[in-house]
Amino acid sequence: MSVVGIDLGFQSCYVAVARAGGIETIANEYSDRSTPSCISFGPKNRSIGAAAKSQVISNAKNTVQSFKRFHGRAFSDPFVQAEKASLAYELVQLPTGSTGIKAMYMEEERNFTIEQVTGMLLTKLKETAENALKKPVVDCVVSVPCFYTDAERRSVMDATQIAGLNCLRLINETTAVALAYGIYKQDLPALEEKPRNVVFVDMGHSAYQVSVCAFNKGKLKVLATAFDTTLGGRKFDEMLVEYFCEEFGKKYKLDIKSKIRALLRLYQECEKLKKLMSANASDLPMNIECFMNDIDVSGTMNRGKFLEMCDGLLARVEPPLRSVLEQAKLKKEDIYAVEIVGGATRIPAVKEKISKFFGKEVSTTLNADEAVARGCALQCAILSPAFKVREFSITDLIPYPISLRWNSPAEEGLSDCEVFPKNHAAPFSKVLTFYRKEPFTLEAYYSSPKELPYPDPAIAHFLVQKVTPQTDGSSSKVKVKVRVNIHGIFSVSSASLVEVHKSDENEEPMETDQHAKEEEKMQVDQEEQQKTEEQQQVQPENKAELEEMETSQGDSKDKKVDQPPQAKKAKVKTTTVDLPIENQLVWQIGKDMLNLFIENEGKMIMQDKLEKERNDAKNAVEEYVYEMRDKLCSIYEKFVSEDDRNSFTLKLEDTENWLYEDGEDQPKQIYIDKLTELKTLGQPIQARFQESEERPKAFEELGKQIQQYMKTVHAFKAKDEQYDHLDEEDLAKVEKSANEAMEWMNNKLNLQNKRSLTLDPVVKAKDIQAKTKELTSTCNPIVTKPKPKVELPKEEQKAPEPNGPADGQGEAESAAQAAGQGAAATPDKKLPEMDID
Repeated sequence: MSVVGIDLGFQSCYVAVARAGGIETIANEYSDRSTPSCISFGPKNRSIGAAAKSQVISNAKNTVQSFKRFHGRAFSDPFVQAEKASLAYELVQLPTGSTGIKAMYMEEERNFTIEQVTGMLLTKLKETAENALKKPVVDCVVSVPCFYTDAERRSVMDATQIAGLNCLRLINETTAVALAYGIYKQDLPALEEKPRNVVFVDMGHSAYQVSVCAFNKGKLKVLATAFDTTLGGRKFDEMLVEYFCEEFGKKYKLDIKSKIRALLRLYQECEKLKKLMSANASDLPMNIECFMNDIDVSGTMNRGKFLEMCDGLLARVEPPLRSVLEQAKLKKEDIYAVEIVGGATRIPAVKEKISKFFGKEVSTTLNADEAVARGCALQCAILSPAFKVREFSITDLIPYPISLRWNSPAEEGLSDCEVFPKNHAAPFSKVLTFYRKEPFTLEAYYSSPKELPYPDPAIAHFLVQKVTPQTDGSSSKVKVKVRVNIHGIFSVSSASLVEVHKSDENEEPMETDQHAKEEEKMQVDQEEQQKTEEQQQVQPENKAELEEMETSQGDSKDKKVDQPPQAKKAKVKTTTVDLPIENQLVWQIGKDMLNLFIENEGKMIMQDKLEKERNDAKNAVEEYVYEMRDKLCSIYEKFVSEDDRNSFTLKLEDTENWLYEDGEDQPKQIYIDKLTELKTLGQPIQARFQESEERPKAFEELGKQIQQYMKTVHAFKAKDEQYDHLDEEDLAKVEKSANEAMEWMNNKLNLQNKRSLTLDPVVKAKDIQAKTKELTSTCNPIVTKPKPKVELPKEEQKAPEPNGPADGQGEAESAAQAAGQGAAATPDKKLPEMDID
C-alpha cells in the first residue's frame, strides 16, 4: 500500500513518501525535489512539470501556470477577472459558469476545467512517486490552504479522482506543518499538563497563512488560523516588475506590458533578483539580452530600495499574527516557539517583522519548502494500516462559521441557525431535530461573507425527501445529521424519520396549539447511536467529542428549550426510517462528467506515452548516426575497408539530413526501420571490433588451462606422491586432450594472424570458450580426484618430518594448486596434522 503526501503548491509541488522507517521527499526525473505547477499543451502531447516550465515563453499561450486559485470559482468572480489580465493563456467561462482554460491541444482548440488541469499535474506527481517506490500509487494525502472553502475543497477532491488517486484526507497546509513539527518531539507536555503553544507561519508564493497549535504528548489541536489570501512571494515579484517596467519604459522607450513574452521574461528575472537580494544587501544588476525589439536592457536594485517599495506589503504581515492570538485568547508570552516555512519567509524583512511582533527569534527547524509534503506523508502513514506510526491525534478546525437556513411554516418565513461557529473543531458531526409534515430544504451557507476570500457565501442546498406526517396528522420528528468531514467539507450526511407508536389509546392527546408552537423547534442533540456512528466514521486519531446543544429556531444563540410537552406518560415505541437527501452543491461536477474527465485523462496519458516512444525511437536513430560516424574514424577504423567506410559514412550523412527534413515528424515504426537498416551495415563492423577485444582473452584462458593440465601430467610421470593415487589411463586421456587443444589453438592462431581485420574472424571468442569448457569438463574430474584417506600407525605419526620436499614436489604442488584441486593439493607431510585436528 502506497503512503504518499502531496504538497500541491501554487508555483511548485513536492511529493514525500514513507519508506525505510522514515519520510523522504523524492526527486523527479530531473533529480529535482521541486516539480513546477505547470502544464504545456502541444500539437502531439502534453508536457508537465519542468518540461512545461521551459516552454513558458516559447509556447506562452498554451502553457498553463498559477491556476491553483481558480478552483471552485465562477468566471465572474472579481479575483478571476483581476488575474485574467496578467495571464498569458486564456480563461473562458464554462457552461456551468465556472472558470475554464482554453488551449490548443492536438492541433484543436480545447477548453479544460481547473479540475482537469490539476488532475494532469497530480498524474505527473503520481508518476514521480511510482518511479521512486517501484509500485503503483493510489492512496495519498493532499494539502490545501487552510482558507479554502467547501467548493474549492470539493474541486481539489475531484481533481484527485481524475488522476486516479484515492485521497485519504485533504489536510490544511499549516496543519501538515504542525504535524511534521510535533510528531518527532519527545519532550511534549503530558496530556494533563498545560499544552505547548506553537505558532506556524507559512508564506508561500501566493498566500500567507498563520496558525497557532497546542501540543501535548501524542496530540495536536489547532486553536486558530488567520490568513491574507493574496500576500505571497509573487506580490514582491510584482513590485519589482512594476518598477522595471517603468524604468525600462523611460530609459529605452519600451511598452513591456504590450508584449506578454517580454513580461514573462521580466517576471522570471525579477524572481531571481528577489532571491539574490535575500542573501545580498549590495547593489545588484538586472541585465536581459534581446529583451524587446532586439534591445538589451539593464538596471540595478538593492535591498534597501526594494524594502521601501514593499512597505505596504510588509505592513500586511502583522495583522494575521495579531488576529490569531486574539482568536486563541493567548498572549505573546504564552507562545513557546514561532516556526516559519514557505519560500517567501526567506525575505529578511518578513522574518524580521514576525520576530519583532513576537519578541523572539523565529525558528527554522523545518525545511521551508518540504515541511508541508512531509506532514502530508505522515498523515497518510497514520491513516494507512500498512504503517505503524507513533500515536498522534489531530484536531483541526473550521475557518469560517457555517449556518443553516430553512423555510419555517410557523413563522411564515426563513429561519436560520449557526451550526458550526468559527474555529469549531473538525471533523465533527451534529444531529438536528425538526418537526415536519412534508419534505423540506436546508440551505447551508457561510454566515460571515466578509471573512471569505470568495464572493459567494452559498455552500449547498439539501432537500430532505419523503417526510410524511404521523398517523394522527401531527408533525413527524426528523433527525438530520450535519457533518464537517475529514477533508473540511460540509454535508448533510443523513436524515431519519422517527415514528412514534403509542401503546395506550386512552391517553389524552397533546394540546394542538402548544404542539403547533413547538412544531418548528430544531434541536441539536447527541445520542448513543450517534456516538457509535461517529466512532465508525471518524478515524481514531481524529476523534472529536460531539457536543450537546439545543437551539430554538427563532434564536440562533445556543439557548436551551423544552421538548414538546407530553400529556400523560404512556408507553411509547419508536422506529426510525432513513430518508433520501438530494444534494445541490455549488460548482459540483456531475458523476457522468467526472467519469468523462477520468476517461479523457487516460487517453491523454496514452497519447503522451506514444509520443514519448516515438521521440525515443527518433533519438535512437540520431544517437546511432553520431556514435557510428565518430567510431568509424577512431576505434572501428582498422575493422572496415576504405570503400565500405566511405559508403557507410555517406549513408549516415543522408540519414542525418533526412532526420532534419522529411524525417522530422514520422511514425515510430519508420524510425525503427531506419535504425535496423543502419545496424545491418554497422553490426558486422562492431562485431569484428568486439571479437578483436575478446579473442585474445579467450585464447589466454585456454592456454592457461592446457599448461595446468600438462604440469599435472609431468608431475604424475615424475612419480609425485601427490598424484600417485591417479589412474595412468586417465592421465593419458588428460595428456591427449591437452595436446589436441594445443594443436587446435596454434592452428587457429596462425590462421587468424594471416587474416585481415576487415574480414570476419576465423574463430570467434565463443568458439574458444566452448573449447576451454570441453577441455575442462574432460580433464577436471580426473586431476581433482581426491586421494583416499589412510589411517597411519601411531609410530609413523611420531616420525620426524623431512626437512624439505622431495624432488619436484614444489613444482607439482604449485601446479595442483593452480588447477584448483583443493584437498588433493596438500602434500603428505600435512596429513598427520589434519588427522589430529
